[in-house]
Amino acid sequence: MFTGIVTDIGEIVALTPTAQGQLHRLRIACRYDRATIADGASIACNGVCLTVVASGVAQGKTWFDVDAAAETLGMTTAKHWQVGTRLNLERALKIGDELGGHIVAGHADGIAAIVKRDDLPDMARFELRTTRELARFIAAKGSVTLDGVSLTVNTVEDVVFSVLIIPHTLSVTTLGGCRTGSEVNLEVDLMARYAARLSEMK
Repeated sequence: MFTGIVTDIGEIVALTPTAQGQLHRLRIACRYDRATIADGASIACNGVCLTVVASGVAQGKTWFDVDAAAETLGMTTAKHWQVGTRLNLERALKIGDELGGHIVAGHADGIAAIVKRDDLPDMARFELRTTRELARFIAAKGSVTLDGVSLTVNTVEDVVFSVLIIPHTLSVTTLGGCRTGSEVNLEVDLMARYAARLSEMK
């Protein structure tokens, strides 16, 4: 589990397609302490929970390897990742950690496309389009995760929703570089999904 509070920005420094393109081995450089990364650990990369299969230090910088499987490549922006792509990183939540965002599974539900970006005096406003299937789980004042960042929904109109992003978030995550047309990984609020499921069973 995660909270949607990004703790580092990593960079893909190597990408190796394997298994007839059904699996990508990624090497991601980061600022985490190598001693704190164990094989089998979960790290959210742009909101996608991936499992560490190796780690080390090169040129004074920590790196870790993860595998992105076919489903991840098919459902998320991982299909577009390449060497040089920067990723929002978050370590798995530990008992006693501050829950600064909201409960995030790290299982991206799909992709949302930014249809408009407005740069306001003290923040940025993104309008995003998603699928009708996912839009039913998004509500004003509810939570969403975009590329691993916990955000509060501002408005919702049909399949388009908006979020407001403060300068700090723009500066410490990759969202600052997003523009109209950019795609981001979307995870809807777990509570909204469970509530909808319970309603269907009545």
